[in-house]
Parts: sequence; C-alpha cells; structure tokens
Amino acid sequence: MPLPHPSTMIRFLLPALALVITQPTLCAQTSTAAPASAVVEKALTAVGGKDKLLKIFRFGETFHFGDKPEPPEGKKRTSRTSVIELPNRWWLGKKERGDEPAKEDVRAWSLDLLVDPKSQFEPIAEITDEGKAYEGVQVSGSVTPPMKFYFDKESHLLHRLDWRGDFYRFGDWKEHEGLRYASKTIIFKLKDGKPWFYHEITSMERLAKLPDELVKP
Repeated sequence: MPLPHPSTMIRFLLPALALVITQPTLCAQTSTAAPASAVVEKALTAVGGKDKLLKIFRFGETFHFGDKPEPPEGKKRTSRTSVIELPNRWWLGKKERGDEPAKEDVRAWSLDLLVDPKSQFEPIAEITDEGKAYEGVQVSGSVTPPMKFYFDKESHLLHRLDWRGDFYRFGDWKEHEGLRYASKTIIFKLKDGKPWFYHEITSMERLAKLPDELVKP
C-alpha cells in the first residue's frame, strides 16, 4: 500500500498536536482554587483593611476545655485579661508567656499573618464545611508548620483554620474601631472532628503603646 503524501499526513497530525498543547490550559481552568493574592486581599478588606488590623491590644476572654458548649458539670469557664503586642508578645498579668504556640493562633484570627512580609501564600482547593463551600489559602514562611485558612466566599470573613492536629471554626463577628473580628472560636481534632476547646472574646481595646508596667523579656 503506498504511503500518504506528506501534506496529507500534516493535515491529520496538526489537530492532534493542538489538542495535546492546549490540554494543560484546560485542566488549569477547571481548578477550584482561587488565586492566593485575591483571597488574601478580599479577606483583609472584609475586616476593615490593613490599617485597621490590631498591633497592640488588650482583650478579655473566657474559655473552657471540653466537647460541649457548656463546661462540664461542676466546672466553670476560665476568665482572664491579656495584652498582646504582635507578632510575638503575650502578657497574662505582668508575665509574658514566652514560647507558646497559642501566639500563632492569635496571629491567625487577627490576620496578622496575612500582612507579615515573610508570609508566602499558596492557593488550595475549596472545602465544604458544615454544608457550605469555602475558598482557601495556605500560609507558610512566617509560621511553622504552614496554616490553611478558609474564608466565606460571600463575606470573605475567616471561617476555618487548619493547623497541626486541629481545626478551628470562627464566628459571632463583632466590630471595634472599624475592625471586624470573630469573638467566638471552637477548636476540633482533625482526626475525628470532635470539639475540645471553646473560647470567647468578651472585650477588646486597641492600645497606642504597651502599658508602662509591662516589660519585654
């Protein structure tokens, strides 16, 4: 059987080659991950903008350990007042807490990690949590291990944070001097989805400087 003319072979090969070349683009278009920079900017705008973020502040809080919204029978919520100087100072009374992973939690819910020059952002796929879809971004460089932030696709407020062996859900948003913040947090175990810690911010005060009685370590 005679071979087809070269011009005929080219006409058949070109459409197939074009399909191979364009296939990666088609796959990228079907990704569910929004651009990381867009997710971050929308989140910052939603709480009032970068200029409204907390830097030095005093807040009252209550919390308890357990798997239910109310403390176990015979137990009470712990109440305390803290002073924070971001990124890494936290005083209880006049004592600075030192090396404490909870400081990273504060940097997360206050969105301080989103404005840290060392932070690197990576888009991650959307998740469905409590029956609703949320868009995400992973933050690394300024926190170890990396944190996964998930934001409401309509309000762009922080809904969930996955970090280490836990995930956090945020809610009951309030406003202080132009800043929106989540006043309630529940922490769950990633391995089984069970809650183990309930936290509420009961008061918030932005400070111009550290109180005189507090000394940096």
